[in-house]
Amino acid sequence: MSRRGILKGAAVTASAAALGIAATRPAEAAGASVTAASLNGTVIKMALLDGALQWSVERHGRTVIDTSAMGLRLSDGTSLGTDAVLTGREHRHADSTWHPVYGRNATVSDRYQEMRWNLRDRRTSIDFGVQIRAYSSGVAFRYVLPDQGAATIAGELTTFGFPEDTLVYSARDEDPYNPVTPGSIPSTGTSSTDNGPLTDLPLTATGADGLIACVCESARLNYPRLMLSSVQGAPNTLGAYLMQHTARGSDTVQTTSTVSTPFVTPWRVVVIGSSHAELVDNAELVLNLAPVNALADTSWIRPGKAFRCNLTTADGLAGVDFAVARGLQYIEYDAGWYGPENSTTDATQPISGIDMPTVISYAAGQGIGLILYVNRIALSDPDSLFALYRSWGVAGIKLGFISDGTQAMTNRITDWAETAAKYRLLINMHDDVRPFGYERTYPNWISMEGVRGNEHFPTATHNVTLPFARNIGGPMDYTICYGQSRDQTTNAHQMAMAAVYYQPLNFLYWYDKPSKYATSANWPGLPWFDAIPTVWDESTTLAGSIGEYIAVARRSGTTWYLGAMTNETARTLSVPLSFLGGGGYTATVYADGRPGSSPYRTPVVASTRTVTSAFTLSVAMAAAGGQAVVLTPK
Repeated sequence: MSRRGILKGAAVTASAAALGIAATRPAEAAGASVTAASLNGTVIKMALLDGALQWSVERHGRTVIDTSAMGLRLSDGTSLGTDAVLTGREHRHADSTWHPVYGRNATVSDRYQEMRWNLRDRRTSIDFGVQIRAYSSGVAFRYVLPDQGAATIAGELTTFGFPEDTLVYSARDEDPYNPVTPGSIPSTGTSSTDNGPLTDLPLTATGADGLIACVCESARLNYPRLMLSSVQGAPNTLGAYLMQHTARGSDTVQTTSTVSTPFVTPWRVVVIGSSHAELVDNAELVLNLAPVNALADTSWIRPGKAFRCNLTTADGLAGVDFAVARGLQYIEYDAGWYGPENSTTDATQPISGIDMPTVISYAAGQGIGLILYVNRIALSDPDSLFALYRSWGVAGIKLGFISDGTQAMTNRITDWAETAAKYRLLINMHDDVRPFGYERTYPNWISMEGVRGNEHFPTATHNVTLPFARNIGGPMDYTICYGQSRDQTTNAHQMAMAAVYYQPLNFLYWYDKPSKYATSANWPGLPWFDAIPTVWDESTTLAGSIGEYIAVARRSGTTWYLGAMTNETARTLSVPLSFLGGGGYTATVYADGRPGSSPYRTPVVASTRTVTSAFTLSVAMAAAGGQAVVLTPK
């Protein structure tokens, strides 16, 4: 196929109008540049230098992304962005708010400046474009292919050039985060997966001047997942890598992705914080860039807390009673409820030990929903399977071993979310699936994993890295293991996770049975878990440093929930309570007691005091410890 056959014709003005962008006069310039700037000093600049596209980012005059490349590579070898000419400019401003079905905050501000260039490749006359946006919380850009027939994309020319002395927090699949220089990402992969010095998103970068940035993607539709790679000869640069294999290497290899135009690529997002705490509060940028809610009725979508039951009828019924007693909203039957998950492809019949209608009926009578786990190999006909679960009265599904990565798998993942919504099912996707803001579009997609989970009993350092990295990209299913002897953290540290992490479907008491907590006096943290919600009216990060410590306060109604966590270093944080309203509050504090022989053996000590917004709370934490505080108006 000729280059003109890959992309033919031009309809740039029409596609710009469809995007709601105001056009200005065409322009031709060999050294042109354009900037989009937010009111708080975040600036993204796009330049065309001798035909080559470049971009860079500053915040308050400090470099976040140094001069870096832009462009797309087509399957025939054409590089859009290396020999381009400018054919037109467009710009717009937006200033609005919207209300998510659930989230970190009840209201989200969507305020940005956008610039777009319409371009033509001089060698092939193929037309394309780039949109850039500047928000107070960061920047984003994406490539635009106007209506010119089919396009076959082989890769991106996108690079991320970081200032000297930058460390990036690199992790692949479900490995722990590892702080390295951009040029030192370890080479990983197998014969059936993508190979090279590759890292998954979200990826967080820290600089010597205190700035912090997290690279994410949003609105990934009909397109492969983005990874980043060290670039040979450029020690401070990471390059875009579009996955050709699935993360677990179990699906068809796709070296290219064919799309119908007009088409826009996913947004390449850089969430920015002038401080580490501010970065956490800016995570909603990923949602702002995602397609709006596609569901007319969301009244049935109920975030909440869940408890995993053993695989018997009796355990399911006991789980329902436990959920009612402990203020949970769901129980779950995990892997094995329909047989060995890695060999059973029929997920329509429970094992003989589970009387599913009895459990579902009893749960529904108590206001408790049932979630069922399904391994991906049992999803040959998701429409029929989800319809069956709906007829049973199931509330949601947890999909296991999702092989995210290729264009085909992106399409399957988004189709599963849409099909689940059709049958009013919540969906929680597990293993190496990564966020791209689609929980805004289909809010029944309530959670996902894509992280080294808490059930692996990771270090406290890992736990206090996640709020600044993986959780920036989107919701995170991170099963809380309160009261587990294998924990490398204190119980107060585990408690604080419920406020620190954003996880609208929160699994509690992982690995446990209800009988363990029958004597509640032995477990002083139970009232905290009973009361705390999973979604919020308002959130604010009070202190933080990646890999070291964090303190977050979240409000539901008039009550605030404050969680603080530290790494293996004991520390005391001074936390002003200026976020509180007027009047007095009762602070119920769950703190680390005298350190035990291991973090797990450090007791939780509960106390109360009266505080006001003028009060500064002294948050003392043991090594690998934490603190959880409920602040209730008097």
